[in-house]
Amino acid sequence: MTTLLFRDDAYLRSTSAKVIDVLPDGAILLDQTVFYATSGGQPGDSGALIAGDGNRIVIATAIHPDGDKTRIVHVPAEGQPTLSVGDAVTAEIDWDRRYRLMRMHTALHLLSVAIPLPVTSGSIGEDKGRLDFDMPESPEDVAAIEAAVNAMVDADYPVTSEWISDDEMLARPDLIKTMKVKPPMGQGRVRLVRIGDIDLQPCGGTHVARTSEIGRLTIGKIEKKGKQNRRINLHFA
Repeated sequence: MTTLLFRDDAYLRSTSAKVIDVLPDGAILLDQTVFYATSGGQPGDSGALIAGDGNRIVIATAIHPDGDKTRIVHVPAEGQPTLSVGDAVTAEIDWDRRYRLMRMHTALHLLSVAIPLPVTSGSIGEDKGRLDFDMPESPEDVAAIEAAVNAMVDADYPVTSEWISDDEMLARPDLIKTMKVKPPMGQGRVRLVRIGDIDLQPCGGTHVARTSEIGRLTIGKIEKKGKQNRRINLHFA
């Protein structure tokens, strides 16, 4: 099991750590990490592990092995130096990339408030993100949606997290906005992300501390993805 430091502090850019396993393909497990692993539409972090001898192992991404959310595998880029179990390292993420993902992830929560319909899927990128909604027709007033998300950005709402038990989550299906993606359950408790008094939903991703950090947003292309599905793209202005 790896201690997931980003859950308590998404702004933590680096940490000391110890190698607890090296898989046959060279992927590395640490006792604790600041790397977020690909999950919930958010890409895994990139960055580096710096060994005691100064060797720098470039990490291309981070994933949960076999869907095990208690473990994170750090996947090195090709041709990197090797590590051994017990090695001490400093793990550091590509902060500029992570921060853009944090801003966009939080922005998509605001989009789900501006469009109060069930979400069928989503994806988070460094420059844009998107949510697919259970929506038979494209929205008529796109400008109003854009104004609504930017008003929430300007309101500078605090973004906080809290925990409830798996049983409490099962008793609160009203909190779940996603139709096909299940909440991050199975560890006995579920993390909720709260944005001021406007939104509360289960989410294991990384977010900014206040909505004003997101910056201005624009609504991009609206795509038809099936009879009952519309994709709304969101961009940084």
